[in-house]
Amino acid sequence: MAIKRRDYDPKARGALEGVRVLDLSRLVAGNTLTQVLADFGAEVIKVEPPAGDTLRAWQTKGVPVTWKLYSRSKKSLCLELRRPEAIELLLKLVPTASVLIESFRPGILEKMGLAPAKLLERNPRLVVVRISGWGQDGPYSQRPGFGTLIEGMSGFASMNGFADREPVLPPMYLADSVAGLHGAAATMIALREAERKGGSGQVIDLPLLEPLFNILGPQAANLRLTGKVKARTGNRSTTTAPRNAYRTKDGHWVCLSASIQKMTERLLRAIGRPELITDPRFATNSARLAHADELDTIIGDFIGQRTQDENVAYFEKHEVTIGPVYDIAQIVEDPHVIERELVADYPDAEMETFPMHHVIPRLSKTPGAIRTPAPKLGEHNRALLRETGVDDAQYSKLLAAGVVNEGGATPKGEEE
Repeated sequence: MAIKRRDYDPKARGALEGVRVLDLSRLVAGNTLTQVLADFGAEVIKVEPPAGDTLRAWQTKGVPVTWKLYSRSKKSLCLELRRPEAIELLLKLVPTASVLIESFRPGILEKMGLAPAKLLERNPRLVVVRISGWGQDGPYSQRPGFGTLIEGMSGFASMNGFADREPVLPPMYLADSVAGLHGAAATMIALREAERKGGSGQVIDLPLLEPLFNILGPQAANLRLTGKVKARTGNRSTTTAPRNAYRTKDGHWVCLSASIQKMTERLLRAIGRPELITDPRFATNSARLAHADELDTIIGDFIGQRTQDENVAYFEKHEVTIGPVYDIAQIVEDPHVIERELVADYPDAEMETFPMHHVIPRLSKTPGAIRTPAPKLGEHNRALLRETGVDDAQYSKLLAAGVVNEGGATPKGEEE
């Protein structure tokens, strides 16, 4: 595992230096969005409830791994927003911020006394990002917005898996992550408008459903043109063949795609079957799609006689597009991954080091950086509230009254 940590720099400036973000969101979508901003220099203030962000409770062997990954380079301000005193403290910080992000159920922000109109009155250039499952309006707006529900309804699960088996939900935070990345782009677009001469802030309606549906491609167009819902195809493509995952001699897998005619011809020569190039069953892409079972059997038999490494080396020598299907134990030991530092050990507040992915994408002039480990609960309370005029004596009273919290133990949670 790479440990050079080229992108760890506590003093890094970052292209987003001067952008303050008040992040009231919970779970993955908002934390993904603000992780991107923090990686590139924004001051992200996680406004957490007394029990902390829910991600703190997602643990592996007692370690809040998801929190540590998504909350690097952020600050923690712990406020009990059910108390009017806490709302007033937050409102005093609003004029200092460029962005405010929330992920409450639609309507809750208004009930808290933090309606977007009120926020924009306090700070006309503020960008308000509202994350929800289904959007701020529409008949489903009040439904629970968990990513699993979106991954099911969006059409993703229906497309994912094999035709003779059940739909397959993703084993990671797909809907949240896609929404978070779309949200980061939308936030930067809105900031650009706010910074223009005569520009102003605005509200971003960011449901989990729409970004995930958007990346599924031309499914609606295909339905209109054909009148049919495409069946699940497993690892095959619906547009080109061959394309599949093939089991190797050592029990691993490789993935192969020959999506252009010349690549298919190169592949057939490589497996010692050049006569198939002119075989009517395989001569064209349409024919190969119609005879995919036969073609996969031929390719699979060849691949099954060699190990994963042998297959990759052999087909790369013949310039055929093939790659290994890795599990996590394999990918972290891959020489390319090590050289590019996709995973590295970073300083941590509670552990000697903590492994996580580096900052992406890579910018040549203003690269991102990881500046600090994920914060302890309420770690930055005193410094941030001092900006609002709260002195040490007042802070002690707020702490005793439960308006703020700090230094609480990491919540116990389910192990992943």
